[in-house]
Amino acid sequence: MLLRLVLLLLGVDCLRDRWRGLRIIGWIWAVAGVAIFIDALDGALYFPISFFAYFLLIEGIATLAVAWTGVAGQRILRIVKALAFMIAALLILAGHHHGNFILSMIFGTMFLADGLLQSISATLVRYPRWRLALAGGIVECAIAIFFYQPYPTHYVGTVPYCIGLGLAFGGWHMLLLAYRVRRLSASATIESVLQNAGGGSTQQSAQQYAGSEAENPVEWDGPPAADERALTVHVWTPVGSSKMPAQRVPIIDRYIAAVDSAGVISTGHAALETPEGVYISLYPGVEIDRSPDEFSRLLRATRDNDVPGVFQPDYPTESRAWCESTAKVRIRNYSAERLRVFWENYRRDTTYNLTYRNCSSSVARALEAALEGVVGKARGRDRGWAAFVRLFLTPELWVAAQIRKRAKTMAWTPGLTLDYARAMSMLADPRPFGWLKMARLAMRTMSRSRREWRQEQKTAMQPAPANDEKITS
Repeated sequence: MLLRLVLLLLGVDCLRDRWRGLRIIGWIWAVAGVAIFIDALDGALYFPISFFAYFLLIEGIATLAVAWTGVAGQRILRIVKALAFMIAALLILAGHHHGNFILSMIFGTMFLADGLLQSISATLVRYPRWRLALAGGIVECAIAIFFYQPYPTHYVGTVPYCIGLGLAFGGWHMLLLAYRVRRLSASATIESVLQNAGGGSTQQSAQQYAGSEAENPVEWDGPPAADERALTVHVWTPVGSSKMPAQRVPIIDRYIAAVDSAGVISTGHAALETPEGVYISLYPGVEIDRSPDEFSRLLRATRDNDVPGVFQPDYPTESRAWCESTAKVRIRNYSAERLRVFWENYRRDTTYNLTYRNCSSSVARALEAALEGVVGKARGRDRGWAAFVRLFLTPELWVAAQIRKRAKTMAWTPGLTLDYARAMSMLADPRPFGWLKMARLAMRTMSRSRREWRQEQKTAMQPAPANDEKITS
C-alpha cells in the first residue's frame, strides 16, 4: 500500500519516465532484504545493529525537537514517531536477552493483531479478492509465530528480521510495479497500473493535464484559510450523526458504528465538495434495516446486498435535511479536471452497498482521483526523485498507507475516511520539514538581530547635534 500511495501521488508521468530507476531500487531492496534476513538466521550478525540503533535514536531525538513546528494531529504524530524510534533504539542498545525478547514480543503482537484482523474482516465482509487478503492475514500470523518462538537465534535477530522482511517485500512490490509500468501505453493511468486493468479506467491520460504542472516548488505552512479555494471532505461521525444519545464505546464508535439509547445503529456519513460545483455524497435510495440482527448480514460485500442509491445534490441541501458535518478537511492542491472526469463516470452507477460501495468508499476514490500526481506538480517539473524521497520521509505517508490497507481489507468508514483525508492533506499540500522550519526561523532571527545591531552601530557613529547657544564670558 505504501508504494502504491507514493505512485498515486506522484502520477503516471513519473512512473513512465522512471521505471528503470524503480526496477533498480526494487532489485537492491529485494536482494538486501533477503541477505539481511539470511544473515540473522545463525545469530552471528554482520548487520551493523548498533549503528542502526544510534541512527534511530538520533532520528527520534531530532523529530521530537522539531515536533512543535507541526499543527494539531501533525504534532501528535511526530511525537508518537519520535517516542517509538527512541524506545526501539534503547531496547536494541540494551541488547542481551531482555531487550531482544521485548522487541520480539512487540513485533510478534503487531503482526498477529494485524493478521487476525485482516483474516476475520475478509471472512466476514467477503469483498472482491477476499481470499487473497485472507491468505495475506494467515502469512502475517505465521510471521508472528516466528517472532514469538526463540528458534533459531533466541530473539537476537529480531531487528534484522524485520528490516529484511520489510526490504524484501518492498522490493518485490517495486519490481512488480516497475515491470508493469514498462508496458504502459500512452493512455494508461495510475488506476490501470495499480489494479492491473486493461484500459477500462474512469480517468483520462495524464498527458491531457500536463499543462497544469507547476514550474516552481510550492509550499504551504498550515491549513487553507476560510476564504481560500479548496476541496472539502465532509464527515459525519457515527456519534455526531446519531439522532439520540449514543452509547460510547471507544474506537468502535469512532471507526465503525455507534448504537444509540434506542438500539439503532448509526454508521455516519462522508461527502466531498469542491468550489467547481462537484458534490459527491452517495446514500441508499431505500432505508436499510440497521438493527443488530440484520447488521451482520448487511456487512457482506456481495451483490445480494446491493440496493439502489442516490447522490445528494449539494451540501446546503443535505445539511439542512440532516445536520452540519462533524468535521471538515480542506485541501488546496488538487486536480479539478481529474475529479470532474472521475465524477462524470462514477455517477452513472448509483448502486449502493453498505461495505463495498458506500458513501465513504466513494469519497475515498474521488479524493484519490483528485490527488493523482499533485505532489509531483507541487514540487515543480522534473523533481520526481526529490518528491519521491520527500514522501518517504513524511510520517503521514505511512499513516495514510496503513489506513488505506485497513479500509481495503475491511470497509471504508467515515472515521477511516476522516483520518485518511487528514493524512492526504498533509501530503498534497506540502509543508516545510520541521528541521527546515526551525532553520528558517533561526535565520530570520539572526537576520533581524543583525539588522538591529547595524542600526544601533549606525546610530552610535552619528555625530552629536551642535549646540547653538553661545558661551559668554
